[in-house]
Amino acid sequence: MSSVLAGIGEVFGQTQKENKPEMDSRAVVHQNQTKGEVKQKNVLGDARTRRVLQDIGNLVFDNAAALGKKPISEVVDAALAAGKGAAMVKGAAAGRRKMPEKPKPETVIVISSDKTDKIKPVSRRISAAENSTKEVKKAFTSILSARSKAACELTNKPKDPVANIDAADVDDVLAVVEYIDDIYKFYKLTEDEGRVHDYMDSQPEINAKMRSILVDWLIEVHHKFELMPETLYLTINLVDRFLSLKAVSRRELQLVGISSMLIACKYEEIWAPEVNDFVCISDNAYVREQVLVMEKAILGKLEWYLTIPTPYVFLIRFIKASLPSDKEMENMVFFLAELGLMQYPTIIEYRPSIIAASAVYAARCTLGKTPFWTETLKHHTGYHEDQLRDCAKLLVKFHFAAAESKLKAVYRKFSSLDHGAVALFSPAKSLSTNL
Repeated sequence: MSSVLAGIGEVFGQTQKENKPEMDSRAVVHQNQTKGEVKQKNVLGDARTRRVLQDIGNLVFDNAAALGKKPISEVVDAALAAGKGAAMVKGAAAGRRKMPEKPKPETVIVISSDKTDKIKPVSRRISAAENSTKEVKKAFTSILSARSKAACELTNKPKDPVANIDAADVDDVLAVVEYIDDIYKFYKLTEDEGRVHDYMDSQPEINAKMRSILVDWLIEVHHKFELMPETLYLTINLVDRFLSLKAVSRRELQLVGISSMLIACKYEEIWAPEVNDFVCISDNAYVREQVLVMEKAILGKLEWYLTIPTPYVFLIRFIKASLPSDKEMENMVFFLAELGLMQYPTIIEYRPSIIAASAVYAARCTLGKTPFWTETLKHHTGYHEDQLRDCAKLLVKFHFAAAESKLKAVYRKFSSLDHGAVALFSPAKSLSTNL
């Protein structure tokens, strides 16, 4: 019996050894005797140098005949024919491992690119392939999710982030950085209270052209006295508000102008001009008492309401938000804003904050500052570019006509080197269409 088993094992081992180059893997039988029982275990074949080309689980050597070798069944039949006895064959059959059934072809094919990867048995290879597929799916999903998230962040991220324009003024107590945003929110809420509406129909002797002549003269007086910019904007606001409440004769129109500037100087200036200075500048057209009477009449009609947001308070904030801000930019903004102040339609149709924002927008277009409107300006002004285009076109139209206009106070003022000669710049062509 031992000789038959030895012969079967020799043939079986020789068959496996000779077929090793053609096989994907082999099964090694370990017989571990523990408490009298035989335990059988499949271990990993030593086939690390070969790539996986076909099923490694077919341990029934059906193709052995094709290779010129005798299968195990024929060896057993030969032993029976030799007369060794049914008992010895039965013992030999019990000594060898029961072969697994031929597995059905699987649709999952795992091809490893690493030559050093170990070849797993069929029973575990299928589950490993499934896990690998899940891992790949998970990996692709996570990659796509990460890329999608990154793309969304890039899309939602503003191209021009809002700059902190007050960072340099944190230590300046006069800049009141802690309250500046709330202050301008309040200005935006209350600017309509100091805004005037169309009043020319209530003035029998005054028209829009006469008002422009008065404002042109007041700008020249303001420049001659070297007053603060706030004084000019408050003066024009007082004139318009008073004219909207009381009918004035043509002869008193200039008196309203100098009396309004006197009030504005007392409100804004440290050293305000005296009453006689205004009488002298008006070529003695009025006496001192007339100026004081008109001053009292204006304050009475306006109920002493002088603290109002004029275009100037918005201009200084919006200029600061127009980065990079320089003196040339500042002069161009004030030039366009004062051209707007002279024209009655501008004051009537647009709010002070829109006039200021449109002056900044038109100035950037004139000086070629790109982009013309930034996220920082949008944040601090509260206006989109489309909301300012009509008013900006109107200001550019005034710029085109300034050199040929008879009212040249603003043009001469900003043609000087003290103001950068910005009036001599070519108007913005991008806003000059369809004017």
